[in-house]
Amino acid sequence: MERAGFLLKVRKERLDEYKKHHEAVWPEMLDALRRHGWHNYSLFLTEDGMLFGYFEAADSFQASLDGMATEDVNTRWQTFMAEYFEDLPGLPDESMVQLEQVFHLE
Repeated sequence: MERAGFLLKVRKERLDEYKKHHEAVWPEMLDALRRHGWHNYSLFLTEDGMLFGYFEAADSFQASLDGMATEDVNTRWQTFMAEYFEDLPGLPDESMVQLEQVFHLE
């Protein structure tokens, strides 16, 4: 298991819509995340749109991303959500850069 954190930036004027979509994530998307080792997945958002994501990967951050890349539902979700983010060179999950864990207290 690997703890993984990442940052993205949500457009400030789209925060309410972004949050609304996450109240009803597509069930098939949730199933795909679970299938590819995304456990204890949480998203945290600041008022200015900074998004911090955290999950515990069954294997690794990269293996979880690679697994999701094989899922059609992920491509549809990422395409649908892309308009909510600032400065993405591609789809949101292609722009996730893993943060270095520097401390953990159990």
